[in-house]
Amino acid sequence: MDNALGDFLRARRELVTPQEAGLTGGGVRRVPGLRREEVAMLAGISVEYYTRLERGRDRTPSPQVVTALARVLHLDAESTEYLMGLAGRTQTSSVGSADGPVPHGLDQLLRTLSIPAMILNRYSDVLAANAAAQALSPGMRPGINRIRWEFLDPEARRSNPDWQRSAAAAIAHLRAQTRTGVSDDRFHQLVGELTVNSDDFRRLWARHDVHTATGGVVTINHPTAGPLRLLTEKFAYTGNGGLELLLFHPETGSRTAEVLATLIEHQD
Repeated sequence: MDNALGDFLRARRELVTPQEAGLTGGGVRRVPGLRREEVAMLAGISVEYYTRLERGRDRTPSPQVVTALARVLHLDAESTEYLMGLAGRTQTSSVGSADGPVPHGLDQLLRTLSIPAMILNRYSDVLAANAAAQALSPGMRPGINRIRWEFLDPEARRSNPDWQRSAAAAIAHLRAQTRTGVSDDRFHQLVGELTVNSDDFRRLWARHDVHTATGGVVTINHPTAGPLRLLTEKFAYTGNGGLELLLFHPETGSRTAEVLATLIEHQD
């Protein structure tokens, strides 16, 4: 955590192949991805300066250098913004407490929804969930941390046939939500716990992927109802920084819609 900028640069250059960077030859490589001198050359900076950045001896490269490095490392807009933050080139947005109560209006909205829905904070803690969500999965109960559940509870893998993809997406979303995590004890505690207890988390965290999850399609293997195919939608709540509303809804007229309605009826 002490050299977040250097760790990010090193992880991302190891993911770019010489071919992707437009380089040919280079002989036998002892490490994956690009060498330091190749990144420096492609970014138009000296090898000595780039080495200082990776080793944490210089932590405030100019916006021009950051932009050049983002281009060489094939970063998208969100990852570039994240890199700018690591370099101290963006203002950290003011966010509300992630541990406070769910706003009354948002909690009431949750209770009126007939489809599975829950409210998460930026650490992926489930702060509130309606009955439909709790009928769908034990990982949607209030008090559960979704990241911890994803990596440490065997039920998460059993219930998700596409676990590898969703686990990687969860980590990328955590990075995007917490940004650099500077001076955030809760963030460091969560990452530290999972790094110690999960080889998969440690491997995926080392990639330094950054991407805000919005929505998509998931399949949940329910223990009694079997596989359920659901669309997901995620909405940021602007009234309190870091809160998100996550919804799960089936295609109209599908088997999942019929089964989900039965599950919810029995839950009630």
